[in-house]
Amino acid sequence: MNELSLERARAAVNAALEKSKEVGVKMNIAVVDGGANLKAFARMDGAWLGSIDIAIKKARTARFFDMNTGEIGNLSQPGGALYNIEHSNDGLITFPGGVPIRDAAGEIIGAIGVSGSTVEDDHVVAEAGATSR
Repeated sequence: MNELSLERARAAVNAALEKSKEVGVKMNIAVVDGGANLKAFARMDGAWLGSIDIAIKKARTARFFDMNTGEIGNLSQPGGALYNIEHSNDGLITFPGGVPIRDAAGEIIGAIGVSGSTVEDDHVVAEAGATSR
C-alpha cells in the first residue's frame, strides 16, 4: 500500500477549504492516513467547535470501513446489517461527510472527514478533498 504523504494530505485539506469557500460554509476538515491516524487538519475561522471531533471521526470511520460514511449510515439503520455499529471503535460517525482517499492506482491510502454544515455540504466538500491531487 502506498502511504498518504503529508503533501497529498495538505492538498486534500486545501481543496476542501476552497470548496467550502465556494459553497459558503465554515468547515472543520480532517485527513487520516492508511492507519486512521490524523495526518492533517484545518478549522476554518468561525467553524463550530463541536464539529472538530465529528470531522476526525468521519475520516476515521471512512478509513476503518473503506467506504463513504453515508453508505455506512444506510447499513446501520434499524434492521440493517450494521445496526448500532456507531457505538464501536470509540464512536463512529455514520452520516455523510467522510470519504476514502485513493492513490492513482485506486488503492485506499487514507480518508477525509468534513463537518460544519448540512450533511450534503459536508459530503460535497469531502469529495473535493478526496479527489484532489
